[in-house]
Amino acid sequence: MNRRNFLQAAAVSTAVLPALGAEPRRIRIGFLGCGHSHGISKVKLALTSPDWECVGIFEPDPKPRTAAEKLGAKALSQEQVLAASEVIAVECEAKDRYQMARAALLAGKHVHIEKPPSVTLAEFRELLGLAQDRNVLMQMGYMWRFNPGINAALEAARKGWLGDVYLVRGVINTNISGESRRSFGEIAGGTMYELGCHLVDPLVRLLGKHAKVTPILRHDAKDADHLADNCVAVFDFKHALGIISSATMQPTAGAHRTFEIQGTNGVAIVRPLEQPVLTVDLAKEAGPYKKGSQVISFPRYERYAPEFAELAACVRTGKPLGVTPEEDALVQEALLKASGMH
Repeated sequence: MNRRNFLQAAAVSTAVLPALGAEPRRIRIGFLGCGHSHGISKVKLALTSPDWECVGIFEPDPKPRTAAEKLGAKALSQEQVLAASEVIAVECEAKDRYQMARAALLAGKHVHIEKPPSVTLAEFRELLGLAQDRNVLMQMGYMWRFNPGINAALEAARKGWLGDVYLVRGVINTNISGESRRSFGEIAGGTMYELGCHLVDPLVRLLGKHAKVTPILRHDAKDADHLADNCVAVFDFKHALGIISSATMQPTAGAHRTFEIQGTNGVAIVRPLEQPVLTVDLAKEAGPYKKGSQVISFPRYERYAPEFAELAACVRTGKPLGVTPEEDALVQEALLKASGMH
């Protein structure tokens, strides 16, 4: 390392790291809701991570509230959570997220909001405006933004190692019944909105603004409800197509979840998504990849931990999040169209 690089690294270290021998201060985080399927796991993370001091939860539903209390979280009122926290995690069901996040932003708090963040684009744009006006962070809860397999595939596409990208495909199925179907069915977009969002996110962050989105939202299970449970969305971009599908009726669905990028020099396929395994097959060697097919595994990926680590680091340093508000807005617009909600 030359002297210039050493000085730059030293300056960054001084800005980011606490005093020698001291641990980073814990950041006070509170939860407005924990009833979403990801909520309890995030409460547990906040209770055990050295980054966070969990001040408590506001949760009207006794079932998730009791589960959080058994982990050691304090049950508080909404006003108490807002008053005691620097960061608010919004982990309620979809229909209530906008109001909860809005209350947190109006109180001047940083926000982590469960995906998808709202049921209309106007609501989401209002939240983005509030975060900007109050100079606070608003992080989306897309759990695979730090998935090493997906990010390696995106890197191969962005750096041209796959050639010109012409198609991106993603499959995210599950197998649910009963209460889970009721929860999914609260929003018109069904499983495309609830699960498809996780793959709409990297698709749009790779390819940018869409020209057109065509949703196909079907109900094909024998259950006597109106859940859109067999869904496909086709995304028309300037130079490429995207196809995302999500259904609620596939046994052993996790092993078959897939994110695939096709280009003129080859393909990058992540399957399964957790724990991620990446297959790269190239016509000509490019970047770190040789000609032909190769399979890459990664160190164990823990859901939620990397995104909460990023949020803590950005709160401490004042740096922006890795995904910009403009990208978040593009993702939300495309998702709502894919879910038949725009």
